Amino acid sequence: MSKNDEFELFRREMTDVTPLTSDDVADIRTAFTPTLAQLERRKAAEQQLADDVNFLSTEYVELVDPADLLEFRRDGVQHGVYKRLRLGQYTIEASLNLHEHSLRQARVALFEFIQDCHRTGVRSALVIHGMGKHSKPHPALIKSYVNKWLRELEPVMAFHSAQRHHGGSGAVYLMLRKNAEQKLLNRERHQKR
Repeated sequence: MSKNDEFELFRREMTDVTPLTSDDVADIRTAFTPTLAQLERRKAAEQQLADDVNFLSTEYVELVDPADLLEFRRDGVQHGVYKRLRLGQYTIEASLNLHEHSLRQARVALFEFIQDCHRTGVRSALVIHGMGKHSKPHPALIKSYVNKWLRELEPVMAFHSAQRHHGGSGAVYLMLRKNAEQKLLNRERHQKR
């Protein structure tokens, strides 16, 4: 069937159709104008984003296996110090349990935990993220994000999956850098010698 034949068929089918009058037609210029409530919600959401100092991203993450060991250390962390962390030989001064957290809740909780630990001078901590064998939509989703986020947090000097009695591959030991007050006390202590 040619285009002319199709058009003629269409025209024949439309012969008894009456056009809409202008009163029955929606004005598309105002149909999609946001209401005052929508504008206020948008403004509040934008303000909340601007107020959020948590820079941890929920964008792409490299997924890890539930049984994988997590390990990371920044330049400058001595091998012996890292080995003691890996073996769980430092006293755990604080811990955070992320079981039953959504990804959004885990992001906020981890960020606030690290900030609080650093501010109060905690040097070693434990984060229990779980193995996530049955998490949806992907196994070990929170574990994967914890692995990513801890690397992004400046106070975190090193981390390693915990020993079995502290949660094994479902938890990580953290080593945090000294805060400004601790650095000053350390300088003063070494100057007195």
